[in-house]
Amino acid sequence: MIILGIETSCDETAAAIIRATTKTKPVTVLSNIISTSLEFHAQTGGIIPEVAAREQLKFIIPVIDQAINEAQLGSSIQDLRPGIDAIAVTYGPGLIGSLLVGVETAKSLSYAWNKPLIPVNHLYGHLYANWIETPDYRLPTTAQTENSTVVPLFPAIGLIISGGHTDLVLMKDHGHIEWLGGTRDDAAGEAFDKIGRMLGLPYPSGHLMEQKAKHGDPKRFTFPRPMIGTNDFDFSFSGLKAAASREITRLQGHSELVSESPKGNSGSPSGTTRLDDQTINDICAGIQEAIIRVVVKKTIRAAEKHQVKSILLGGGVAANQTLTDRIAFEIGNLKLDIALSVPTKHLCTDNAAMIATAGFYNYKEVSWKDLTPNPELHFD
Repeated sequence: MIILGIETSCDETAAAIIRATTKTKPVTVLSNIISTSLEFHAQTGGIIPEVAAREQLKFIIPVIDQAINEAQLGSSIQDLRPGIDAIAVTYGPGLIGSLLVGVETAKSLSYAWNKPLIPVNHLYGHLYANWIETPDYRLPTTAQTENSTVVPLFPAIGLIISGGHTDLVLMKDHGHIEWLGGTRDDAAGEAFDKIGRMLGLPYPSGHLMEQKAKHGDPKRFTFPRPMIGTNDFDFSFSGLKAAASREITRLQGHSELVSESPKGNSGSPSGTTRLDDQTINDICAGIQEAIIRVVVKKTIRAAEKHQVKSILLGGGVAANQTLTDRIAFEIGNLKLDIALSVPTKHLCTDNAAMIATAGFYNYKEVSWKDLTPNPELHFD
């Protein structure tokens, strides 16, 4: 089966084409094209919905054309009709203007080509990036090599961790996902970005904070581990953000730790005080340690409680190597018979290949007449 995927839930304009054969094997990506409006949002320190939607209107057709061309199914949309079997599109959650661009484009193509239309929950998409070709798949030490597989085994715990979401789900099978808990306020990625902005780092800050944390001392500052001791699977990172804000403000009052912020520094207006590099590295290390401690503890506890065979990561923060290594360490330390699967880094962020893949493994077509975007969609 050949599926065209379309993803426009936030600031990315993405189209991909995959080939899938059976649910017991991973899919093959024929093309995966992404156009981003990140440079516009970096100037303002965050995503402006209207700007994102306008850029997506400009790029949606060129992106689909390029996906068709790279998949060698033709040179443009006009050549694609005989080459695909279905169209999968993100219909939520996300920004309403952005979702409309993708959904209306997919509906138009479904009607024009008379092809099935598959609505996909964006959150499912992040988990199904683990079914694309070869993710970072770490088998437990008790597993036999000859019985290994690159397709995750059920039941599984899924951790979706990104700028907008921090959720734990129990995946019993394809199409059977139970939400266990999630953030009550800021998501982990959102906390990284907002604290990074306080430090004068460019948006988005998560990857840069991870790099700086490698050169920092996580013990220099003690930040709270929100909800780490609760018996549920919920998260809360707004208190951590507030604690970081107070500490950064306090430190900026010490002249030996600050310097004048250079012109053009995203996040800090020119002329304001900026902490020295080592202090920034130490704060990044402390913040990362606080977030990872909470996330890892609750993920492992969920895996033990539900006796799963796999832990799956998805979302932009899943690209954080420290997080992945820490989960792998805890699995080994506790001698758990659980495999860990993490998408390759370029598939952790928003992309259309994961949407097409989720559409294949959860195939449920609808009429183009009946599909509307749902920006508040959660786990149904």
